[in-house]
Amino acid sequence: MRIIIQRVQHASVKVNGEITGQINHGLLLLVGFEPDDHQEDFEWIAKKVTQLRIFGDENGVMNLDINQVDGDLLVVSQFTLHASTKKGNRPSYIKASKPDLAIEQYNNFLNILESTFKPVQKGIFGADMKVELLNDGPVTIYMDSRNKE
Repeated sequence: MRIIIQRVQHASVKVNGEITGQINHGLLLLVGFEPDDHQEDFEWIAKKVTQLRIFGDENGVMNLDINQVDGDLLVVSQFTLHASTKKGNRPSYIKASKPDLAIEQYNNFLNILESTFKPVQKGIFGADMKVELLNDGPVTIYMDSRNKE
């Protein structure tokens, strides 16, 4: 599982001009899945996301997690995180989960987040989404459950 975490002042996602998810202060999560991603990957990422100390404390030091600042989460599925650009100029997405599996993985990840955090805002899986955000910092973090770095 791959994830891009962006600390935002606000973010939203629209489908056909309608807002499907919107947050103020919090994290925008772009998530992509591989066929070998399982429950332990989702749990590890969910725990890391909600415990990352990337929000400023009273001294402006990134020392607080999303719970401590009462932030929100916006989760958007993004298979393009598994793009391979090794050959040619047209990315290959062969490593990404096929849609029927990916939607199960996406929903499983959302369920884990909501059971350990609070309800999250989200996009619509497989839809043509328009994502708007104001990155705060900017703070952008990439994680892969295979590397666990």
